[in-house]
Amino acid sequence: MGKTGYFTHRDFWKHEMGRGHPECPERLDAIEDRLLSSGVGDALERSEVPLATLEHLLRAHTPEHVEHLQSLAQRLVEDAPAGGPDHAQIDPDTSMNGFTMLAARRAAGAAIAATDAVMAGELENAFCAVRPPGHHACRDKAMGFCFFNNVAIAARHALEHHGLQRVAIVDFDVHHGNGTEDILSNDPRVLMVSIFQHPFYPFSGTEHPAPNMCNVPVPAYTRGMDVRELIEAMWIPRLEEFKPQMIFVSAGFDAHRDDDLGQLGLNENDYYWITSRVRDVARRFAHGRIVSMLEGGYNLDALARSVETHLRVLAEV
Repeated sequence: MGKTGYFTHRDFWKHEMGRGHPECPERLDAIEDRLLSSGVGDALERSEVPLATLEHLLRAHTPEHVEHLQSLAQRLVEDAPAGGPDHAQIDPDTSMNGFTMLAARRAAGAAIAATDAVMAGELENAFCAVRPPGHHACRDKAMGFCFFNNVAIAARHALEHHGLQRVAIVDFDVHHGNGTEDILSNDPRVLMVSIFQHPFYPFSGTEHPAPNMCNVPVPAYTRGMDVRELIEAMWIPRLEEFKPQMIFVSAGFDAHRDDDLGQLGLNENDYYWITSRVRDVARRFAHGRIVSMLEGGYNLDALARSVETHLRVLAEV
């Protein structure tokens, strides 16, 4: 079997949104510690992470969006010597510091590099342990801890640079990936399947989704076995009919029962099962090609255990 790549970079630790914010650098520390103590890290191919180019970003975002974020970052850096603010506020939950643009471009760059390595056959699949996450970032707006939409950028790169005709996106974060839907809605080359708590932030995904969107909203306190049944009944037939040539995963682990930012009841066994089903589809139709991007997951211990489980399936260890 092929190798599993692991893409991360120290720039991801430099982005932070203030003391006590749940989307914190310690999330990546928890993952790294778990991969070391479990030995799973030994099975992974660590790879270089470049910066995404403007061309990459514009596959998913408007020039105005990129320019706005760049201007905010530049102002933070220029005002810092004179005692300026440490953060620029985007929305009530989202802010950027002087390193956020670097981290966000590097996160999108990880998605691009992983896609290139998998398409080249150097890796069978890959996981990108990135910050900031991406699936709430819309074409023209940052929100929900997200600045650039990593999976949408990677999916468009696979289609437009590598010439694939069909790619799928799987999103199992507790929150609906509204940004990914905003960017890729009505693109017949993309099928997005997602499951998310509803009603819940960002209060989207249920009103007249496009034909290429398979959205599965579930109420709070839904347990893992119910989620599995819904995935088997609703995702898998759509994926098998679509026959994706590559699968991208928005791997949010905040639907874990121990995570206070959501109210769903998944555990590591459920993530093992979901990842296995996605891998099975990828092996049947896409030569095993999967690129998985970290999204949510804010209980540090649950996040670390869940990522370990996700990677055990991908790397078959």
